[in-house]
Amino acid sequence: MDKLLITGGRVLSGDVRISGAKNAALPLLVAPLLVDAEVIIGNVPRLQDVSTILKVLGHMGVSVTIRDNGSVSIDASTMTNAEAPYELVRTMRASILVLGPLLARHGEAVVSLPGGCAIGSRPVDQHLKGLEAMGAEIRVENGYVHAKVNGRLKGARLVFDMVTVGGTENILMAATLAEGTTIIENAAREPEIINLAEMLQAMGAQIEGAGTDTIVVHGVQALHGCRHDVIPDRIETGSYLCAGAVTGGRVKTLAADPHQLDVVLLKLQEAGAHINTGPDWIELDMRGQRPKAVSFRTAPHPGFPTDMQAQFMAVNALATGTGTISETIFENRFMHVPELNRMGADIHVDGHTAFVTGVNSLQGAPVMATDLRASMSLVIAALAANGDTLIDRLYHVDRGYERLEEKLTGLGANVRRVSSRDYP
Repeated sequence: MDKLLITGGRVLSGDVRISGAKNAALPLLVAPLLVDAEVIIGNVPRLQDVSTILKVLGHMGVSVTIRDNGSVSIDASTMTNAEAPYELVRTMRASILVLGPLLARHGEAVVSLPGGCAIGSRPVDQHLKGLEAMGAEIRVENGYVHAKVNGRLKGARLVFDMVTVGGTENILMAATLAEGTTIIENAAREPEIINLAEMLQAMGAQIEGAGTDTIVVHGVQALHGCRHDVIPDRIETGSYLCAGAVTGGRVKTLAADPHQLDVVLLKLQEAGAHINTGPDWIELDMRGQRPKAVSFRTAPHPGFPTDMQAQFMAVNALATGTGTISETIFENRFMHVPELNRMGADIHVDGHTAFVTGVNSLQGAPVMATDLRASMSLVIAALAANGDTLIDRLYHVDRGYERLEEKLTGLGANVRRVSSRDYP
């Protein structure tokens, strides 16, 4: 099992190109299940989660071609079965997204319930209740969801009990081929939802309101193939900007979308960063200054993203002053706190709130990643720490950050992947 060895203390400076968004790519890669034609998806990041979802499609007999230019061709006309087995989906919760398209296009699906999530409960009951309201018969047996519908799904008015990105995506895809009109209320508003809706529209779907809390879908008889690109990864963008902030450096993210990150950029400015933006780039310049502590509360989009909480905690750990961070989305998303404290951070947790008092310096130490974003918080802290930090369970970071070592090295960091044989 690989580990990441980081020798900290270098000021990051330079340009870094942002990859396609993992959280946008996954629903885009399963949406072709809605058509019996080729769909080409561009700007697809090469990540572990992407590889897993493509294996799920391959298991179903779907034709998948990965091209050198970063695009993926998917043709579901070759599909032979509608089952997503546990051995493939156990590592990622997004695999449940195949349920809606399979039901809508093929009338049945057998999908394993995803495995447990380290950052807390993310139940799929909202997905299932929505599909049942559209006429699906669903039973859960032996860890599998067995879903079936006679004829077409029926349009319905759905009100989610809570804002759910995955649930919104699943119902949105299913509704495109349903009979009649589906109204999704309390819908997620993330940029990834808009990206999916735009692709479905390019396939012939009739969708209104994507990006608002009410989405209206007028079902059509059939969809067709298209070509569509994955949007830039706003979380990767924010992560590299935080790395620049904590080291007092200057980082310019290329192929990025500033409009996706309004609240994050405001918090970075509050931390003392000088921010400049263009149509497809964001530049952060700390001018050698130490960041100031910031306080925030995570919330569904357009609030502060929970996926940026851990990275900002790493910045606060070395900032001047004390910042208060309240996590409202997931009940167990402070698992990076003990690891940051091992490096000398001063962080205290009370329930769903963390109090972070900045220290003058952190010290390199052996630490362990516990989830995707927690792993990036340790990387950010290590970049600014004195000495060497060895980050274990690197597979977490590989789920969401493409070519991490290469990109950080390009910014001047001392980072390398090492084998557990050499660093037990």
